[in-house]
Amino acid sequence: MTQQPGPEGAPPTVRNVEYKGAPLDAERGPGLGCFWIQVVLLAIVVVLTPLTAAWEWPIPITIVLLATTLVLLLFVGQTVIFLLRLVAADRRADARRRPLRSQTKTVGEIEDEARGDGEGEGESPGDGESPGDGSADGGLDGPPG
Repeated sequence: MTQQPGPEGAPPTVRNVEYKGAPLDAERGPGLGCFWIQVVLLAIVVVLTPLTAAWEWPIPITIVLLATTLVLLLFVGQTVIFLLRLVAADRRADARRRPLRSQTKTVGEIEDEARGDGEGEGESPGDGESPGDGSADGGLDGPPG
């Protein structure tokens, strides 16, 4: 998978996700309806397959259900992978966003400050605490000794 730079003005971590050589497009793959149908069928077949053996149904029926289970596992797994990549591409397209309940800086914000964006300069690591104040968590000074 190659990574392309994001849109103009976007941070370098924002990029298009490629799928088969082109940007990932939600309209070209399976949707949630297809996925849920596959999951329901898989659940039914997974429950029914061992019951056919317990109920002593003909062996060919059990074999067909077992093969159907394996095929449905393949399709459900591939659909899950596609949908997860689609979600990841959608989140990357929205650029970096801050977690809703986060009280601390994200890794991306720390990286931006290290590059010298200058947005967070002058802020202390906590609410008025200095990095080596010897607080209960041991501070940043290392172990005593």
